Amino acid sequence: MARYGMVFDLKRCIGCNACVVGCKQENSLPDSVLFTRTLSEEYGVFPAVNRVYIPTLCNHCEDAPCEKVCPSSATYTRDDGIVMVDPDKCIGCGSCAVACPYDQRNEMHADLFKDGLFGTGELTPFEEQGYARFTPGMVTKCDFCSGRVDQGLDPACVVTCPTDARIFGDLDDPDSKPSKLIRERKGRPPLPEKNTRPKVFYVE
Repeated sequence: MARYGMVFDLKRCIGCNACVVGCKQENSLPDSVLFTRTLSEEYGVFPAVNRVYIPTLCNHCEDAPCEKVCPSSATYTRDDGIVMVDPDKCIGCGSCAVACPYDQRNEMHADLFKDGLFGTGELTPFEEQGYARFTPGMVTKCDFCSGRVDQGLDPACVVTCPTDARIFGDLDDPDSKPSKLIRERKGRPPLPEKNTRPKVFYVE
């Protein structure tokens, strides 16, 4: 069984946000809900100023705080390491959002499903079929596009990245591209001091 993870290559990310758009479309996300974001940081002193882009998403932690605190067992980890949310079990208490040190949880307020992306109060056919996967009031997040992964495909954000800054694969396979990048370029997880053992790494 694979243990899936992702590597972000900060040298390749250009901050175009194609990943954000691809994710939003793949997951039929309502207005203001994002499963992945690209942060930016400027450094240096004029005229020698530069900017680095920092992609973020759920880190699918080995020791996931969100799973530990979930009172209804709605958050669980699959055998392949992907941390999931069961919409039928989530009670919307928000404990997972408080416990996540990476701020990667999204509360799906009921109002989000009423107005639609265009604010007209009417949902498009695309929204109607997509919103069916959510329970209003639930708290959810990125699931590495688990449906695509089950079909042998990469997550939508990986496919839409024009610079190959997102690399997805089996972390238990020493010959996989993510494993090689982590090993050869000293991949680092976000906030290692939190001891959550993320399956997302950054290389520079």
